[in-house]
Amino acid sequence: MSVANLITLARLLSVPLAIWLILADRMTAAFWLFVAAGLSDAVDGFIAKHFDQRSRLGALLDPLADKVLLMSMFVTLGIADRLPDWLVILVVFRDVLIIGGFLLASSVAQPIPTKPLAVSKLNTALQIALIAVVLGRLGLGVPDFGATAVLVYAVALTTVLSGGGYLVRWMRGPAGERA
Repeated sequence: MSVANLITLARLLSVPLAIWLILADRMTAAFWLFVAAGLSDAVDGFIAKHFDQRSRLGALLDPLADKVLLMSMFVTLGIADRLPDWLVILVVFRDVLIIGGFLLASSVAQPIPTKPLAVSKLNTALQIALIAVVLGRLGLGVPDFGATAVLVYAVALTTVLSGGGYLVRWMRGPAGERA
């Protein structure tokens, strides 16, 4: 177990605490924990790349930790009435679709492209920004100047485009990554 993987594991294990902090209306602590999780993602990646600590476990654990954190934040902020239900459903559905599609393709031994789409990377960045803005507004009292509303619709749009992009890629089969 490398240092990079331990940092990733710590991020994954911080998710229950982040959920509890939001449900307990401790938004300041939730904001700082979310920031620390984001920083840990950058640090574990840096360590893995620059100190030759890349591993198969890390390649699986890092995106899992990221996905679990983001999905948990969306669901919890939805339960706490801090994000619209329709957006939470859309984001979770897309992630379940992607994970389910990957598992289905793996079970029938058909290789599918695993490289993320550009719109998917943009979607992840927008999701992170939305969570940070919501937690920052609630926990630190930082005015958002309408950023929350803009980010809600930007996340929705890129979620639909990303989910659709993966469906098109999968319908094309193994050649889909080159298309």
